[in-house]
Amino acid sequence: MMRQYELVERVQCYKPDVNEALLNKAYVYAMQKHGSQTRASGDPYFSHPLEVAAILTDMHLDEATIAVALLHDTIEDTSATRDEIDQLFGLEIGQLVEGLTKLKKLDLVSKKAVQAENLRKLFIAISQDVRVLLVKLADRLHNMRTLDVMRIDKRRRIAEETMDIYAPLAGRMGMHDVREELEDLAFRYISPEAWRTVKDRLADLLKRNTDILATIEQDLTSLFAKHGIIACVSSRQKKAWSVFRKMEIKALSFEQLSDIFGFRVVVKYIADCYRVLGIIHMTWPMVPGRFKDYISTPKQNDYRSIHTTIVGPSRQRVELQIRTCEMDEVAEYGVAAHSIYKDRGSDNLPQKLSNETNAYAWLRQTIQALSEGDNPEEFLEHTKLELFCDQVFCFTPKGRLIALPSGAIPIDFAYAVHTDIGDSCIGVKINGRIMPLMTHLKNGDEVEIIRSHAQVPPAAWESFVVTGKARLAIRRATRSAVRKQYSGLGERILERAFERAGKKFCKNDLKPILFRLGHKDLDDVLTSVGRGELSSMDVVRAVYPDYQDIRAARKIQVKPGEEGWFNIQNAAGMIFKMPRRAGKTRNQSKASSTWQNNMGENSNALPIRGIRGGMPVRFSPEGAVPGDRIVGILQPGDGIIIYPIQSPSLAAYDDQPERWIDVRWDIDAEMEERFPARISVVAINSPGSLAEISKIIADNDVNIHNLFMVHTAPDFTKMIIDLEVWDLKNLNRIISQLKEVRLISDANRVNA
Repeated sequence: MMRQYELVERVQCYKPDVNEALLNKAYVYAMQKHGSQTRASGDPYFSHPLEVAAILTDMHLDEATIAVALLHDTIEDTSATRDEIDQLFGLEIGQLVEGLTKLKKLDLVSKKAVQAENLRKLFIAISQDVRVLLVKLADRLHNMRTLDVMRIDKRRRIAEETMDIYAPLAGRMGMHDVREELEDLAFRYISPEAWRTVKDRLADLLKRNTDILATIEQDLTSLFAKHGIIACVSSRQKKAWSVFRKMEIKALSFEQLSDIFGFRVVVKYIADCYRVLGIIHMTWPMVPGRFKDYISTPKQNDYRSIHTTIVGPSRQRVELQIRTCEMDEVAEYGVAAHSIYKDRGSDNLPQKLSNETNAYAWLRQTIQALSEGDNPEEFLEHTKLELFCDQVFCFTPKGRLIALPSGAIPIDFAYAVHTDIGDSCIGVKINGRIMPLMTHLKNGDEVEIIRSHAQVPPAAWESFVVTGKARLAIRRATRSAVRKQYSGLGERILERAFERAGKKFCKNDLKPILFRLGHKDLDDVLTSVGRGELSSMDVVRAVYPDYQDIRAARKIQVKPGEEGWFNIQNAAGMIFKMPRRAGKTRNQSKASSTWQNNMGENSNALPIRGIRGGMPVRFSPEGAVPGDRIVGILQPGDGIIIYPIQSPSLAAYDDQPERWIDVRWDIDAEMEERFPARISVVAINSPGSLAEISKIIADNDVNIHNLFMVHTAPDFTKMIIDLEVWDLKNLNRIISQLKEVRLISDANRVNA
C-alpha cells in the first residue's frame, strides 16, 4: 500500500508547489475513518481510495481532486459527516465528496427508471464540477481492476454497466486511455472466451512482428531527422475489445484486419504535424480514403490529430497518427489534460476546469436534453445512443461546424442548430442541391434547411433521426399537437354537456374549481375530458353542485309493428325524436341528442375527414362511409371510434351518454379517399364464384382490404369481405350487383 510521503511525491513531480498539508490531512483522516474495514479481497478498505488517488496522479490532477479521491467513500461507509468534512477541508471539497456519495450506489443495469434517474444525477453532478466525473471514473477503473474477487453474477453486472455507460462516457470526455482500459476489462468479464481468444492471437501477433515494428519506428525517426524534425515515434497495438468489435461490425476475420498495429508520431509544433504528413506522403503512397484531419476539425471530445494510412516499408499497410505533445496529452487524458487550474487565495484550492471545451459543449447539450425530457427513461435511451456514435462533421451555409453522430440525417442537423429550425424544417439543400430529408449526411457536407412556420414535425420522423435531441423535440412537438387536439375536443364535449344540462358553458367558470377536479390548470381539464379520463358530467356537477342529473332510467320495449318515431324529453327539458326499433330495448333518455343530431345538419357537430389529423380517430370494425348517419364514441385514452348510426354495437354505450360525440362528414371533394365497409356474401360453391365477386368489386373501383371464410359447407360458402369504398352510393351499387349474380345467393352489409 502506498505510503503517505509517496503520494505527496507523486503530485510534486508535476506540481512542485503542492499543498502537502491538505494531502497529509486527507490521507490520515481517511485512513482513520476506514480503520479496520476490509474489501471483498481481504485487503484493507483504505487501499481502494488510495489507488483511486494514484490513478488521478497519473492524470496530473491537482491536490484538491486527490484529496477528494481519498475521502470519496468516507461519508457513505464511515462515521464521517458532511459538516465534519466541510470544517476540516473546506466547502468545495465537501461538496465534491457529497456529490460522489450520492452516486455511490449508481446501478445502471437495474430497473430502467432507477437507472435513468441515477444517470441524470451523474450528469448534473458532472456539469457542476468535472472533477466528480474524474474521481468517479478512477473509482470505477480500480474496481474493474480488482473485479476478480466478486461473485460471477456481480462481475457481469458491473462489467455491463461499465461497457454501457462509463467507458463511452470516458471516451466522450476525451479520456482515451481510461476508455480503452475500461472496455478491455469489461470485455474480459462479459465474454471471457472471446476475450481470451483475441488476447492470445494479439500476443502471438506481437511476438512475430516485434522486429518489424522496431524497424518501422527506426525508419520513420531517421526520415524525420533527415528533414530536421524532432519527432518521437512509437508503435501501439489495438486492444482486444477494439479488435473484436471491428471484426463483429465489419464481419472480418482476424487475418483480414490491417490496422492492428499503428504508429504515433509526436512533434513539438502544429506546423511540424503537416511537415511530417508531407514527408510521409512523398516517401510512401497513401491508401485512398484513409486520411482524416482532426487538427483543423477537432472531434467533439477535443481530440486533435492527423490520421493517415500508407503502404510503408515491407509493402505493409501502416496506420499513422500525427500530433503535438499537447494534443497527445489531451488524447490520453481528455478533459483532465486541460490544466486550467489557477491558485485562488491562501487555501491554494483550484478553480473549476474550463467549460469552454468541445467535450463540455456536448455535456451542456446533454444537460439541456435532460431538462427538456418528459421522463428519465427517454433521457437514458437517447444518451446511451449518442454515447456510442461516431461522428460526421457538417457545415451551415455561414460556415458553422455542426458535429453529428454517424448516420445522422438533415432533420438531426436542423435540430442540432436549433429546436425551432427542426420543428419548422420541410426540406433541405445539401451542397446546393435539393435532397430528401432522409439522406445520410457525410463529412464536409454543407447543409441548408428549408423552413415553413406552418410545419408541424410528423411523428414518423422519430423513427428516422439518430440524435437524442431530435427525438426528444419531435416527441415533445407531437405530444403538444395531440394535446391541443384533445383540448379542443374536450371543450366541445363540455359545451354539449352543459347545453344538455340547460347551463351555459364558460371556461372561466372552471378556474375556481380546478382543485376539485384534481388538475392544476384549465388546459389539463379540457385535455382530460377530451381523452375520456374525466367525465363531462363530473365537470358540470363541480361547477353547479346543486345540479341533479335526472336522466330517466325507464326502458321502452318496442313491439313488432310499432316501428316509427316518438318524442322524448331529456334532463334539460329538450325534446328529441327517437327511432322505434322492433325487438330493441333502449334507454330512451340517453344518447338521444347524438342520434337526432346526426339525422340532419348540426352546426355543433365535430367534422371528421376519414381517419386523418392529429386526433386519434378510427372506424368501428363494420366501418362507416360518407352517406351514413354516424356517431362518435369516445374511448378513454384511445381517441374516437366512428360507428354508423344503425350499428347494434352502440347499445353497449346507452348508459354512457357523456361518451357520445356528435360528428359529421366533412369530405374534401379534391381529396381522393376511400372508407371502410364490411359486407357478408353467401356464394354457391362453384368454380369462378370468387373471381366473379372480385370482378364486380374491382369494376366499381373498390379495394378488398380483407376476406374471411366464416362458414364453408359442401354447397355454399359464407364470407365476410372488408372493402374500401368511396361512399354509401358506391357500396349499395356493389351489393345490388352482387345480388344479381346467379352464383351468389345473398349479399348484405354487415350490421346494416
